[in-house]
Amino acid sequence: MQSGLFIRSLRRVPPLLRQPSRLSSTSTSNDVKPYYITTPIFYPNSVPHIGHLYSLVIADIFARYARLRCPDRPVHFTTGTDEHGLKIRKAAEAQGMEPLAFCDMLSEHFKKLVEKANISSTKFSRTTSREHCDAVQYLWRQLDSKGLLYKDRHSGWYSVSDECFYPELQIAKVVDAAGKEQYVSTESGSAVEWMEEENYKFRLSAFQQVLEAHYAANKDAIHPPQRHEGILQRLRLFPLQDLSVSRPRSRLTWGVPVPDDDEHTIYVWIDALTVYLSSIGFPWRNSNDMLSNGWPSDIQVIGKDILRFHAIYFPAMLSALGLPLPRKLLAHSHWTMDHRKMSKSLGNVVDPIAAIDEYGVDVVRYYLAEVGGKFKDDVDWSPALVEARRTEITSLLGNLLARTISKAIRARVDPDRRLVYGQDPSLEGRLLVDILKALPANIDTAISELQVADALAHIRVALTAANFLMTESRPWAKSTDPAEAQAVYQLVLDCLRICGVFLQPFMPSKAATLLDALGVPEDCRTWEYTDLTRSPPCTGVQSGVILFPKAKSAASQN
Repeated sequence: MQSGLFIRSLRRVPPLLRQPSRLSSTSTSNDVKPYYITTPIFYPNSVPHIGHLYSLVIADIFARYARLRCPDRPVHFTTGTDEHGLKIRKAAEAQGMEPLAFCDMLSEHFKKLVEKANISSTKFSRTTSREHCDAVQYLWRQLDSKGLLYKDRHSGWYSVSDECFYPELQIAKVVDAAGKEQYVSTESGSAVEWMEEENYKFRLSAFQQVLEAHYAANKDAIHPPQRHEGILQRLRLFPLQDLSVSRPRSRLTWGVPVPDDDEHTIYVWIDALTVYLSSIGFPWRNSNDMLSNGWPSDIQVIGKDILRFHAIYFPAMLSALGLPLPRKLLAHSHWTMDHRKMSKSLGNVVDPIAAIDEYGVDVVRYYLAEVGGKFKDDVDWSPALVEARRTEITSLLGNLLARTISKAIRARVDPDRRLVYGQDPSLEGRLLVDILKALPANIDTAISELQVADALAHIRVALTAANFLMTESRPWAKSTDPAEAQAVYQLVLDCLRICGVFLQPFMPSKAATLLDALGVPEDCRTWEYTDLTRSPPCTGVQSGVILFPKAKSAASQN
């Protein structure tokens, strides 16, 4: 590897922090509560697209990292499908199907994606399940018993697509492609229609000060920071209005009935948001039962388009019930194609199953995390960039492994000999040693701050430094001093091992293959073994392992 390439790669990574780790694998107060992470509960009015896979992969990275970091702490990871509402009913009718049969069919597509993408979720929730519907009605009764629900005449601009009303300030008149005037939401771009009806309302306005105070005091409650600031500004500029939380059954029968009122159906967003609770046993007997089941959630991963529902409506509901609020909300950006919003009409929607089949599951996961892991701006799906990232990781990781376990190098070293860091001078004063010593704290900080792309950048720098060391030192050459060859071999081997451990949340299949090739026992693939000075008792390095084979079909890439 050219030295110029190594220097350029260093510019792509945040500064080395060399600070103490923020988490501890020893017992903490958090250990009484399982780690709990959720994805959006996906709306199955059609088959999954790349945005669904993106949410799943990001959440899976955090779930797998939590297991890596604290192996003894249980992890609850919920995903699933939001199956009620007018949009689902209309989509089912268009297919000539009953709503439940339609949801049964499409939820299987989402389950298939979860399996295909190697997502380690522990619960796939469906809002049509009996346990969930019972939880929704329980929540409704609790709100009603506290005097927080009342009937009123409601009028406003309603979007069937978004399943919600919009205020007058967020409505604009536009002319569509056919030259027809229509009203749309300026927030989502969805068509709206004027509607008047009698609904139940939730006293959302009563929680104005509670929510303002919460977001003012907890600056990292929503990530990235500009979305946190956006919610806080919204609360300050637009005082909360009471929320319509039911629909007449004459208009909507496909949903959870309002308890003791046959004329109303519970609003789909009240229904959907409750799934984050029902999937871990809500209603709970007491606070200890709540904690032991995992609430409050540690991270909720959502798309930025549904931030209002998760950052305003859901916290208000929780506050009304006296429940703690989610610890962090990650509202990620969207994926585009050729810098245009994906839509069926444009024919530019990316099929995640097809992408996995073409490029391999771990390459797609790596691309989504590396390119989309900053969350601030929309990102473009580009087949050329997917190929570029595959080439990059093949060069950095696959080729490095192949060179390190080659017969040419192993003939020059003692594979079973272990040098001691801090005692053997041949290991000291090297850039790679410094990078590897700092790597655990740097990655831990990045993950704690929800900076997925930064975590990967730190791994790339370590691999780049190892490649540079290998090229400059030439341990396979007879002209290289044997002591130098031994030190370089061990350093690069340890770099591969440590990076392999850290890559498990991002590329679980390839990381497992890598660690198998290095002979790392399965019980030595946790956080404590990322310490450079703690080498596990390996069973022997395998030769001839090709991490990223040049395959004609993507099946062998998975």
